[in-house]
Amino acid sequence: MSENRSQEKSDVKGVLSQLEALLDEYMVQKAPFALPIEVKEFLVNVSPYLVIVFVVLALPIIFAALGLTAFLAPFAMMGGYGYGFSWGFGAILALVISVISIIIEVMAVPGLFKRTKAAWRLLFYASIVSLIGSILSFSGIISGIIGAIIGWYLLFQVKELYQN
Repeated sequence: MSENRSQEKSDVKGVLSQLEALLDEYMVQKAPFALPIEVKEFLVNVSPYLVIVFVVLALPIIFAALGLTAFLAPFAMMGGYGYGFSWGFGAILALVISVISIIIEVMAVPGLFKRTKAAWRLLFYASIVSLIGSILSFSGIISGIIGAIIGWYLLFQVKELYQN
């Protein structure tokens, strides 16, 4: 059983490493233009503060959405909206994905101040989680993909400024 889990972990790490290499190739090496070093430095310097601000702003929204979801789910079921299950499931899934993404971003904040590669990687993982969430919830597939591409471009442009 333990051997299967370690195999699964290595498979996930392999897929993430391949995705990272592919994105590095297209977002840095084959990108139509690179950001100037001043812009990269600015992004790296301001990113921990942006993460903190966005987390603080997102928490009340998540708590409110959680309360509204719990309150409105029975009415959605009675009204026949998505037969209750799909509406409630989609809302709960979006909330869970948002919470997971925020937790990963919060974990990255101390390393962002220190410019560690591990913190950069946590932001990368948070972007993947967010993209998966937008795809699974069917609420904003196109906007999720566009947001991921823009985020990955910026993230991979500043990758060189994060050290181990």
